[in-house]
Amino acid sequence: MKTIGIVSGAVLFAVAGLGISASAVKQGVAKPVVQKAASHQTGDVARGKYLVEEVAMCGECHTPRDAQGNLIEARDLQGAPTWIAPVHPDSNWAWNAPTLAGFAGYSDADAVNILEKGIGANGQPIQRPMHIYHMSHEDALAIVAYLKSLPSLPQ
Repeated sequence: MKTIGIVSGAVLFAVAGLGISASAVKQGVAKPVVQKAASHQTGDVARGKYLVEEVAMCGECHTPRDAQGNLIEARDLQGAPTWIAPVHPDSNWAWNAPTLAGFAGYSDADAVNILEKGIGANGQPIQRPMHIYHMSHEDALAIVAYLKSLPSLPQ
């Protein structure tokens, strides 16, 4: 009996994640709930901001720091010297993180290759310490939308 309750709970939890109401499941007429989409561009920029600031934390390397090591917020994502160094010599180490704000100098295709495949604009694997991400196409485009929304020159 306990097993049936656990399985039923798991099924209801899974169904809720799909946007199907419990009453529809009981009646045998499960229809997906249609939700109104927000503005596509606004949603992309907001999602991109979340991914850049909270997930990938791009500012940690692409934003310059002051003498005390604090990020200079007025220069957010304006490019910066890399503040960490490899333990062993590494000829593939990037000593400067490029400017991301405004996304000048990069195409959407460059971003897709970098964020989905880890391949730089030059066709080569991206340099360490940049992480190789395997993001979805939608997430990569949302990041581009956000970066393009930022001013490309220091404020």
